[in-house]
Amino acid sequence: MAGNDSVDQDAIAAQWEASLDSEDPAQAAQAAAANELSGTMALQWAAMVEDGGRDFDGGKNGGGERVLSQEEIDNLLGFSAGDVNLDEHSGIRAIIDSAMVSYERLPMLEIVFDRLVRLMTTSLRNFTSDNVEVSLDRITSVRFGDYMNSIPLPAVLCVFKAEEWENFGLATVDSSLIYSMIDVLLGGRRGQTSLRIEGRPYTTIETNLVKRLVEVVLTDAEQAFRPLSPVTFTIDRLETNPR
Repeated sequence: MAGNDSVDQDAIAAQWEASLDSEDPAQAAQAAAANELSGTMALQWAAMVEDGGRDFDGGKNGGGERVLSQEEIDNLLGFSAGDVNLDEHSGIRAIIDSAMVSYERLPMLEIVFDRLVRLMTTSLRNFTSDNVEVSLDRITSVRFGDYMNSIPLPAVLCVFKAEEWENFGLATVDSSLIYSMIDVLLGGRRGQTSLRIEGRPYTTIETNLVKRLVEVVLTDAEQAFRPLSPVTFTIDRLETNPR
């Protein structure tokens, strides 16, 4: 048996030497380079596996799964946070704004507001016993968050409920209108600019007067909407801080 093993090993060595002698030098060099590259890649792969194992052990959550960081997610998706553009012309902004209903799609709304202006002119004259002019500035549609951020403070915000519509609305009374109305109702000097006191909350008397003013406006709004859609507006609460 030992003799046969020696003969077989000699035969294999002879065949290997013959193949090396007959091999093209260029192919041999290419094979050697490939072997060297494979060895280098194997070493790099082993190092990555070792580092990944340490990261995996340190980044496991309670369920035994590794949680990717935001940077790793961005790298996988191929973009960074700076690539997201939310300007007026971006696609994301267009998608967000597409959900808004333009007032141009509600032609009857302008008729309702014109009717409301006429009703409020008469009602506020009776409420204040003074000459009151009411006009419609403009009709626009904005997102609720943008509107809340644009409200000048101090102000009183009246949240009212539309019973038949099963929804809520918001009426805002700014500081200049509040103090002008209080000045007229309590017999102040008319025609003078009302003082605006910063940092002082509205008193109970001022809040109740604003509530009465809003009730007059909501009553007129009910009459303005009645030919189109009968609705009842009831005050839910008064707030002074939109944030």
